[in-house]
Amino acid sequence: MKTLLTTVCTGALFGLPLQAQQPTNIVVIILDDMGYGDLTVTGATGYHTPNIDRLCNEGMRFTNFYSAQAVSSASRAGLLTGCYPNRIGFSGALGPTAKVGIAKTEETIADILKKKNYACGSFGKWHLGHHTQFLPIHHGFDEYYGLPYSNDMWPFHPQAGPNYPDLPLIEGDHIANPKVTPDDQTQLTTQYTERAARFIKKNKNKPFFLYLAHSMPHVPLFVSDKFKGKSAQGLYGDVMMEIDWSVGEIIKTIEKLGLDKNTLIVFTSDNGPWLNYGNHAGSTGGLREGKGTVFEGGQRVPCIMRWTGKIPAGVICNQLASSIDLLPTFAAISGAPLPTLHIDGVNIISLMTNADAVSSPRKYFLYYYNQNDLEAVRNDRFKLVFPHTSRTYEGFLPGKDGTPGPVNERQSFGLALYDLRRDPGERYDVKEQYPEIVAELTKIGDEARKDLGDDLTGEKGTGRRPIGRLE
Repeated sequence: MKTLLTTVCTGALFGLPLQAQQPTNIVVIILDDMGYGDLTVTGATGYHTPNIDRLCNEGMRFTNFYSAQAVSSASRAGLLTGCYPNRIGFSGALGPTAKVGIAKTEETIADILKKKNYACGSFGKWHLGHHTQFLPIHHGFDEYYGLPYSNDMWPFHPQAGPNYPDLPLIEGDHIANPKVTPDDQTQLTTQYTERAARFIKKNKNKPFFLYLAHSMPHVPLFVSDKFKGKSAQGLYGDVMMEIDWSVGEIIKTIEKLGLDKNTLIVFTSDNGPWLNYGNHAGSTGGLREGKGTVFEGGQRVPCIMRWTGKIPAGVICNQLASSIDLLPTFAAISGAPLPTLHIDGVNIISLMTNADAVSSPRKYFLYYYNQNDLEAVRNDRFKLVFPHTSRTYEGFLPGKDGTPGPVNERQSFGLALYDLRRDPGERYDVKEQYPEIVAELTKIGDEARKDLGDDLTGEKGTGRRPIGRLE
């Protein structure tokens, strides 16, 4: 299947040849399990996010932006490689017993930017494999400091308990702290932020790519004394206030060094909120379901971009885009070549720089989940959900104070069509009113299955590549 690829921009960008421009620094800040409604600008109550709001006021907020998948490892694999995660063998969330990770043949954003002499630093959660060969410094990054997987994959988890080994903190490809404690977790947001700020200062005279992947607000929630008890929403609000502080520290560092006019900042989340954690979970802002589902609450995530002088200020973009589009966009901005292997992302510079864009280079988006289930597809307006079985949070009382409530992991969903322009909550099935749209999106799904496969229909697909395995 021919996917929506664009080539690297070899002509002029913003009126200047790429080679003649001052290199653009790139900062990606990604949160873990933050919901669509967890920012002041998207309806959060009980706390404020003034620094993130400032990014909105000085940049562009995307309202139809999708994570690559509705779960952590797969989502991050998609963002960093520009591929649907299932194309490169990723699904679910890798744990401490996993013997797989990102393949050495895959090129990350860091790999491609290194070709243009970018300094590349990764701070925070990685989750693309915890064995040495899979760690960031072996996939394009010069520096790494953070957790190799989710901060709940440890003996203190209320569901798993002692079945998990101790949680390590890694620097480079060595264990810096073999046994992360609750007290250590309270300092993670601060430590990631301080490391990121030092990285920026150290590389102020050369182009850099900063990938700041916060472990929060994924449960278990921890916050430093700076913000403990500061919000009216409780611990979740405290954590979001500290993350907002972190964003402010990054902005402040960039501006103090006079780098704001040639630095692109992208702020987003890896997937929607883990709703059965109740008051320790985020908000979908009224979207249906949450993390681990292909409904909008699981995969539609906040995305804000600021690039002073290039992205218009205070603009909302309602066009379709995804985290898998970041790699080809960064390649075009930097003048770097695209990866040798096939990717699925598209260059979205035309959306970022045009306040009046009426269409997106991304014409459709595929929602995969589980090992390789194609569960939905959407175009600019409509979303077709295919029959499938998956998680639902509906009908269950959420948990409280860090203990999860129940969910149904085997809920059956039938064929349904939703008009996302009028019904972003996906409550009204309109397939009988729009049979031509059902046919159009079904055809896109059929073509996708030939390329990427689909376990629901038994299609193997011809375009998938194996995940990396421990050597």
